[in-house]
Amino acid sequence: MLNKLRLKVISFLESKNDIPVLAAISAGLYPLLHYYNTNFSLINSWSHLVYFVAIYALLPILIFVIVNKIFGRTKGLVKVKPYVLPVLNVSCFSLLLLMSTYGLELKFIVIVLLLAIVIGVLLKKHLKKIVVFQLLLSVLVFIKLVPDFYKHVTYSSEWVVQTDDIESVIFKKKPNVYIIQPDGYANFSELKGTNYNFDNTAFESFLREKDFKLYDGFRSNYNSTLSSNTSMFAMKHHYYNSPKRNANELYNSRDLIVGENPVTSIFKTNDYKTFLILEKPYLLVNRPKLAYDFCNIDYNEISYLARGFEIEKDVMSDLEQAIKYNTDSHNFYFIEKISPGHIAVNDIYSNGKEEERLSYLEELKSANTWLTQMITTIEANDKNSLIVVIADHGGFVGLDYTLQAREKQIEDDMVSTVFSSALAIKWPSAAPEYDSKLKSNVNLFRILFTYLSENQNYLNALEEDKSFSIIDRGAPFGVYEVIDDNDQVVFRKKADEN
Repeated sequence: MLNKLRLKVISFLESKNDIPVLAAISAGLYPLLHYYNTNFSLINSWSHLVYFVAIYALLPILIFVIVNKIFGRTKGLVKVKPYVLPVLNVSCFSLLLLMSTYGLELKFIVIVLLLAIVIGVLLKKHLKKIVVFQLLLSVLVFIKLVPDFYKHVTYSSEWVVQTDDIESVIFKKKPNVYIIQPDGYANFSELKGTNYNFDNTAFESFLREKDFKLYDGFRSNYNSTLSSNTSMFAMKHHYYNSPKRNANELYNSRDLIVGENPVTSIFKTNDYKTFLILEKPYLLVNRPKLAYDFCNIDYNEISYLARGFEIEKDVMSDLEQAIKYNTDSHNFYFIEKISPGHIAVNDIYSNGKEEERLSYLEELKSANTWLTQMITTIEANDKNSLIVVIADHGGFVGLDYTLQAREKQIEDDMVSTVFSSALAIKWPSAAPEYDSKLKSNVNLFRILFTYLSENQNYLNALEEDKSFSIIDRGAPFGVYEVIDDNDQVVFRKKADEN
């Protein structure tokens, strides 16, 4: 079989046939597959596939065929026709690869295009060898993509199925519910510790004056926005769903957070309108099918190449409008602001622990101002609502950069800074006695639904308040339990990874 393939390749290399279509396909195929390999969770929608096939394949084919014919049939241009396909192939390959890695900046486009033209001219006699090389690269990266395609086709949401009948819960109380999520806001008790060393008294006093109850020691179960919110809206642990090494994101997370999930389903069953109000389109970049009745960001505003931070919305204004025009319905709002965030992600962008700490605290002060305005606005328009301020994870202060969280940590402070997350709730009436069970994000909504339904049977199916991390340095790669149900820092490999 290999010998037959070798003979076909030799025959192709020795042929005199013009190959505009194949030259175009080979120029775009590797950059396309490379982009999917490095960004699969960002672009795993049908609309993305159509867009990228058009840009990386159909458009190059059209350009190659038309230009090749023009140079082949126009007097004065026939002499340079042998250079056309090599220059087009190398230029297209280089530009698409640039777009797939660093994006299209003018200075880089000019440099890459000039180099590509020179290389295309020098290698005009070797076009078919270049095409074979490009196709070989495509085969290699496609092999790496197979596990992603397999996971996409075989993905099962059975892990989201609840162990009781909570999805049929009937509310006896129906206040408007506001979930406000300041990204990376560490817990109030953690801010007093050695890592953050921050006096947050003024903001805490404001919350207490507004009848919020603050939950010291609260933490997330996972260490990123997507992994944490996925478990929160599923009300179940996912244990990262069998992660692959070097994966940056939890697969299918956006589809669950903003798409069909037990939480939005329960609110709708109880005649609530649901609102998704985001500062940035980070949760929307792979264009999941929205389950919310309203979202303040339209997909037409989001580029197919977006990473999720390209546009910024006025959350306050959008929320005020939503409240103003929906006074006759029961409403659930999920409001996200990318602040205070966390320290630098990678070592090369870090300014060191202390500088990263100071930068984080400046963002925290801004987040406090925003939260104060947000809560004041809600109370001015909706006095008897249930308001929850809950972060998705900690700020990672004390580490040099966030990816250090993937390294085995033996100091308690280095673990708690990652998972410690703020929780403050303004209950419409007295806080329920079982609110002591509010220890981690995964059980937030189950406890809220218990309160709204006045049915404590739902507390029998609470998930374990454990925190998990993917570790790839200092220990064998895998998912590890790093904080146990009793708030103790541990290091146990999860044996039954899903």
